[in-house]
Amino acid sequence: MRFLPLLALLIGPWASAITLDDLQQRFTGQPVVRAHYAQTRTIKDLPQPLRSQGNMLIARDQGLLWDQTSPFPMQLLLDDKRMVQAIGGQPPQTITAENNPQMFQFNHLLRALFQADRQVLEENFRVAFADQGEGRWTLRLTPITTPLDKIFGSIDLAGKTYLESIQLNDKQGDRTDITLSQHQLTPAQLTDDERQRFAAQ
Repeated sequence: MRFLPLLALLIGPWASAITLDDLQQRFTGQPVVRAHYAQTRTIKDLPQPLRSQGNMLIARDQGLLWDQTSPFPMQLLLDDKRMVQAIGGQPPQTITAENNPQMFQFNHLLRALFQADRQVLEENFRVAFADQGEGRWTLRLTPITTPLDKIFGSIDLAGKTYLESIQLNDKQGDRTDITLSQHQLTPAQLTDDERQRFAAQ
C-alpha cells in the first residue's frame, strides 16, 4: 500500500476541481472582455422563438455595453449608477435606482453574472456550482430575494475560460438562451469610443 501516497501526488494536480472562487479569480483577471452574442427567447404563447444577436463588452471597472445588431439596432449601457437604452434613432431612455429600483436591481445583477461576483450572487441566489472536468463548469442560480424569486425559476450559466452560455428560466414558463462566442481580451483597455460611451450622460 506504500504506492498510494505517490499515486495521490501524481493524480492530485489533475484531480483538482475548479471552484466558484477560482472562477471569480479567473474573471477578475479579464479586465475587458468583448464577445459576440446570439439570443433566443422562447415564449410559450408564440409559435416561433424571438432571435437577436450582436456584440457585448464587459469592463470590470466600468460596466456593460450590449449592442444588438439584428433584428434591429439597440444599444444598452449599464454601470453602477444607471441603465441607458437606445433603440434605433430614438432618444435614449435612462433608468436609475431612484426612478425604477426593481428594474435597476435586476439589470445590475447582469454584471455580477458576467463577473461571477460571488458575494452578490450569494446574497440573491442559492448557488449550485459544479466542476464538469477539463476546466469546464456550470453554475445554477435559484433566486432567494424579491423580486427575482417572482420572476425567475432559475438562471443557468456555463463555460470554461470564459462565460459561454446563460439560460434564464422564468416563472411563466418562458426561456431565454444567450450564447457568447468569439471572446477577445485585447485590447485590455477601453478604446476611445468605448470610454466616450461610458462617459456620456
